[in-house]
Amino acid sequence: MRYCFMLLAAAVLSGCTRDIPMVNLGIDDTYFIARMQKLALHPALTGEGYEWYVDDLLVSRDRDYIFLAREEGLYRLRLEIVDTETPYDFSFSVSVLHEEIEYSRYISKVYEYRPAPGQFINEMPRYEEGDTYETMLQKAEESISGTNDVMISLGGYGGYVTFGFDHTVVNVKGEKDFRIWGNCFYELTQPDRKGGSAEPGIVMVSYDTNCNGLPDDEWYELAGSEYYSPATRHGYSITYRRPDPERVIETDDLNSLDDIHYIGWSDNTGREGYIAKNIFHNQDYFPKWIDSDEITFSGSLLADNGEDISGTGRYYVLYSLPWGYVDNHPNDYADLNSFDISLAVDAAGQPVDLPGADFIRVYTGVNQYCGWLGETSTELCRAADLHIEEASIPQPL
Repeated sequence: MRYCFMLLAAAVLSGCTRDIPMVNLGIDDTYFIARMQKLALHPALTGEGYEWYVDDLLVSRDRDYIFLAREEGLYRLRLEIVDTETPYDFSFSVSVLHEEIEYSRYISKVYEYRPAPGQFINEMPRYEEGDTYETMLQKAEESISGTNDVMISLGGYGGYVTFGFDHTVVNVKGEKDFRIWGNCFYELTQPDRKGGSAEPGIVMVSYDTNCNGLPDDEWYELAGSEYYSPATRHGYSITYRRPDPERVIETDDLNSLDDIHYIGWSDNTGREGYIAKNIFHNQDYFPKWIDSDEITFSGSLLADNGEDISGTGRYYVLYSLPWGYVDNHPNDYADLNSFDISLAVDAAGQPVDLPGADFIRVYTGVNQYCGWLGETSTELCRAADLHIEEASIPQPL
């Protein structure tokens, strides 16, 4: 369970005897918190400026400060309120302890599951009559939390899942911070090109600055290898429409698509297209638990990575991007499936120094349809905090 240790704002203390009021800074002399949990500090006094120090290192000039530590130990903190009239300097300590219940290195909660239409939607996880958003969210959580390793699909471009751990994933400088597993594989005809079934998913992170345990703070994209590419479009938006019951059903020449005008879409660049229904998946592709007739997604759009190397629509290869995306390289390549919070950028593409990530979001980053292979849709089945050791399994005597 995620939690923050919140400090009460200071109050003016006065007794019934009309003693002179005393002002409290609102910060105690000593705190005890678990590692990888946040301590939110809100001083009651105001000034012209603020300086927060941890072990004599200046860490923030904001009025409020959230302390977070990966390592156990005693930390010396100091707040200096800079003011020409009433300067204030206060030192205190924070003892960071080992958690009472060992953290899991794997996903503990799924906060959002909002897939775009696709050939695996309503199947991964499986929709059953009467399911609601809440029950589908629970199924998604059961699929990818812990070591369950049950694949979920995000559908076409923009479909996403938001998840978190039972602690804050700390941003450790110079290290990858978390890893996500997908189902990408390489095909064998072009071993030097690293192509196969790469369906790149873009990663975003959010730090719980309001400490309410909900993914409602600002989101930041982790800038992968293609973030600054001129072929990547930022500020992209797409809207999918529920299938028109009056549409004319048409098939393709290869007899692999039995409804080529199944789900229509339009985007903010003026393009339009369809997610076709193929002969391999006959269930509804539009999320059945969503009441709306339209679904809109926004984000960064990666360039198409698929190629029909047969020239006849029979053999498509989806090439892997260099690094920084989910479901983009086989799981055996741990480093290429691991992510660094230090690569976070804001909406303007400017780097952001985050202490850690409480929420992680993955969304399908390509709007692409490859014939009988279907839409490009990111899949994932597990994620791990790389700073938490794998729990040891007792060996039988």
